[in-house]
Amino acid sequence: MEHIETSSVTPTPLFEELDVNKLSNECQQLLQTLPREKWWDGCYLYLYHGFWFRPQGLQGILLFQKHFQAEEDDVFIITVPKSGTTWLKALTFAITNRKDCPLPQSPLLTSNPHQLVYSMCRIVYMCRNPVDRFISLWHFVNLNRPEPLKQDSLEAGLEMMCREVEGYGPFWRHVLGYWKLSKERPGKVLFLKYEDLKEDIIPHLKSLAEFLGISFSEEEERQGMMEEIAKLCSLDSLRNREVNVNGKHKFVGIKNSSLFRKGEVGGWVNNVNPSMVEKIENLIEEKLSGSGLSFKMSCNYTKTKLGDNQAST
Repeated sequence: MEHIETSSVTPTPLFEELDVNKLSNECQQLLQTLPREKWWDGCYLYLYHGFWFRPQGLQGILLFQKHFQAEEDDVFIITVPKSGTTWLKALTFAITNRKDCPLPQSPLLTSNPHQLVYSMCRIVYMCRNPVDRFISLWHFVNLNRPEPLKQDSLEAGLEMMCREVEGYGPFWRHVLGYWKLSKERPGKVLFLKYEDLKEDIIPHLKSLAEFLGISFSEEEERQGMMEEIAKLCSLDSLRNREVNVNGKHKFVGIKNSSLFRKGEVGGWVNNVNPSMVEKIENLIEEKLSGSGLSFKMSCNYTKTKLGDNQAST
């Protein structure tokens, strides 16, 4: 893989006011040509190739497109923001390195998963139901801003999500694109759902290891290796480690603690008014109709499942 020279580009903390002069000339010129909208957190998003990005994210994409060349054994970990990215990185690192790094001495005990896992050309994709994901994103942004968000920005953000204007979105295009790809190329794309891992993580750890080409041996299964990895990488375990209580991300300046909130399924019901609930439910059914994809919207798995499966029952 080609080395990407980034020394001329100064990293900008994600939620500080952007100095456009710190962006590359190429990125500055491109921004002048792109449609933009002001997001609910006050920043501008720019529409590039059908997706919305902050300027800092767009600059990274330009570097990636120009310099990156995937290798056959690379593995990408991809999610929409706040869909279990940190958790999935921890699980992938623990599975991949379990023979070289015994779990009691795992670097995960002292390092944030984002410091350990870079893009490793197979794709592991994880999605989360869109409303829990948005509520988590809203709290994440609020925790990292110099000034707290106004409460009405939460409803404004949900309205923008329904209009398909959001960072790294539209959500539906992002998720359905990888869902379709996972059906077309199952040996190259593993599609996971956050809610499925929360319900029963062990079979998904087994599938992830098989997909990565490092299946658990019968001996490892007898010894409870999958259960140990699940425990090491649990959200409670990650949340309470010193590096994640007090540390910061060295490039974008976010607090590691802000990466871990409740991690619940269905917590969105405490934050969304009834009229918005109806609007979101109708939107989910419309967007997922005919796709075969559905979302579990509550920890009551048997009753609340929205998407193509519900429409066909």
